[in-house]
Amino acid sequence: MSLSIDGMSAFNDIIAGSATSKADSLSGKLEATDYSKASDDELMQVCKDFESYFVEQVFKAMEKMVPEKEDEGSSMSTLEYFSDMLTQEYASNAVEQGSFGIAEQLYEQMKRNYSIPEAEES
Repeated sequence: MSLSIDGMSAFNDIIAGSATSKADSLSGKLEATDYSKASDDELMQVCKDFESYFVEQVFKAMEKMVPEKEDEGSSMSTLEYFSDMLTQEYASNAVEQGSFGIAEQLYEQMKRNYSIPEAEES
């Protein structure tokens, strides 16, 4: 089995669709779930997912500000695919380190909106 140049268009379609499906998945998760009965861990995970997606989009916008070399084509290469994966990983790591604090603020606001009582300290 060989991979032809024509096969790369299918590869590019998959990559382009992954960003849309990630946003759709996050949107569906937020709309379909009643978070008034969610545990603290579930609520915080949703907030971290949102922050990770937001930070990833910021990183990608920053990356677009870097001028492209003139000899590069407009089609997405394998290197760009892995660059997108690296950007996602950077965003996830930044969220886990609490660098931005968006998830914590969103978490506190959602707890107030859903009237979720404070967790008891053990």
